[in-house]
Amino acid sequence: MTMTTTSSHVTAPVSAAFRPALADDAAPLAAFAERTFRVQFGPHNTASDMDAYCAAAFGPSQQRGELADPARRTTLVTLDGRLAGYAQLRSGPPPAFVVGDAPIELVRFYIDHPWHGRGLAQSLMAHTLELARQGGARTLYLAVWDRNDRAIAFYTRQGFVLVGTKDFTLGTDRQVDHVMARAL
Repeated sequence: MTMTTTSSHVTAPVSAAFRPALADDAAPLAAFAERTFRVQFGPHNTASDMDAYCAAAFGPSQQRGELADPARRTTLVTLDGRLAGYAQLRSGPPPAFVVGDAPIELVRFYIDHPWHGRGLAQSLMAHTLELARQGGARTLYLAVWDRNDRAIAFYTRQGFVLVGTKDFTLGTDRQVDHVMARAL
């Protein structure tokens, strides 16, 4: 895929490839997922809470299990053969306040920091929306930390609206996530 971004950071076309994650991707995805999570949330949380959460959420065995789960679809985006981001959809019962038809959850959506503000997130989101539609979903919802203003602004620009809140536990710290949804 070729995309042209309108950001002041990049004006030339950027070549990005989207593909489903495979079992062999578990170890590199685990390392990437943990690193991007720590970059985003580490400065705002204690090291012990970050360590506890990352140990449970991002190890290679955890990623292998998620990649093998038929209720999940993980997409990798690469630039010049290097992992630059990923998104993960998960089928299952939504929270009661997600009322749209045929909902699916966007569980994870991360772009590596060097690519922030360059249009890659918009391209990955467009790809993810299309995958959700192709899978029969009519509503996409996600949870985002209520203090992650940058992500909330991005999701709002992508058509998501606040529909509720839920607790999220990071290590021993109980936090609040906004749940946002949009029609597909």
